[in-house]
Amino acid sequence: MQVYLDYSATTPPRPEVVAAMQQALTQQWGNPSSLHEWGQRASILVERARLQVAGLLNAPDPESIIFTSGGTEADNLAIMGIARKYVVPQHLIISTVEHSAVSESVRLLEESGWEVTRLPVDVWGRVSETDLKNALQPNTALVSIIYGQSEVGTLQPIASLGKIARDRGVLFHTDAVQVAGKMPIDVQQLPVDMLSISSHKFYGSQGAGALYVRPGIELVPLLAGGGQEMQTRSGTQAVPAIAGFGVAAQLAAQEMELEMHRLIKLRDRLFDQLANNPNLKPTGHPTQRLPHHVSFCITDAGEQLTGKTLVRQLNLAGIAISAGAACNSGKLSPSKVLLEMGYSDREALGAIRLTLGRDTTEADIDWVTMVIQQILARLLPALVLR
Repeated sequence: MQVYLDYSATTPPRPEVVAAMQQALTQQWGNPSSLHEWGQRASILVERARLQVAGLLNAPDPESIIFTSGGTEADNLAIMGIARKYVVPQHLIISTVEHSAVSESVRLLEESGWEVTRLPVDVWGRVSETDLKNALQPNTALVSIIYGQSEVGTLQPIASLGKIARDRGVLFHTDAVQVAGKMPIDVQQLPVDMLSISSHKFYGSQGAGALYVRPGIELVPLLAGGGQEMQTRSGTQAVPAIAGFGVAAQLAAQEMELEMHRLIKLRDRLFDQLANNPNLKPTGHPTQRLPHHVSFCITDAGEQLTGKTLVRQLNLAGIAISAGAACNSGKLSPSKVLLEMGYSDREALGAIRLTLGRDTTEADIDWVTMVIQQILARLLPALVLR
């Protein structure tokens, strides 16, 4: 029996997405910037997808959607696109638990003279509204706070944090890659100026993402070229990937409410079934968390058992999970996110993440929890269940 529980790393493209991509590759493969019929057929696909992605976010102006190659480029465009507007370095605010696409962009700016405030998080991984208020300065150019943390599943209070920034006239960006397609996002209600999403996190293909940019906000492009994507992101659009992105967004919007509640039930079932294991400590906020996300750290295991050990053992059993974020899963080092949340190095090395999706069933949950218990009992002979 094989069970895939790594949906936060990537999701399998839906059949409808594959069909849309295949049609684009075989029938609508023109350059969307060309004026002839072949180009216009491709352009129609891109603009249809723009409407579909805008619909997922309830964005009234489809031209507020800038297509990118993925979430990383969208984050970079948001951070660097604002920073490059300034001749003199200013001040930025992020959290200590950002995705590397944000934290590394900011680190580069810091090396060039920008002042950076990194807001701490509590034991649940949440940013304090008071800390944000106190960190804002007259020269703060941008605040960027991740919406849903990929390693521990915690949701930040983006509505209140965004309002604090907006009330002070400071631009606010959020990386919503783990949230989009799984929970409702309404950019007409949410006080955000920019928001990043990625197609392959909700059953589109890899290689397509988008940055929502509130109308009226200007960004300095990262790429010099032909000025595609509203003069903000040059380069011929990846029409097949974008077409699939649009289909995935439309389907996610249609099915989101029922699927979100189904995933929450499965998520809670998985937490409950492993709650009696004293060597597994839940991480992240118990309720303010992504609907599909379960995370633990292995405790009191000594040096012989890390999160990566458990990942490998489960892989041998036909089960896919991850040790922390997929972007960092090749590195044998403690989870920086857990360290920032107050966990020890030993606990942070024992981080594991199980993320659920459309194909996950109750039988999958029951099987995986049984296998995890058996592996831990075998690797930790002294394990005594409550």
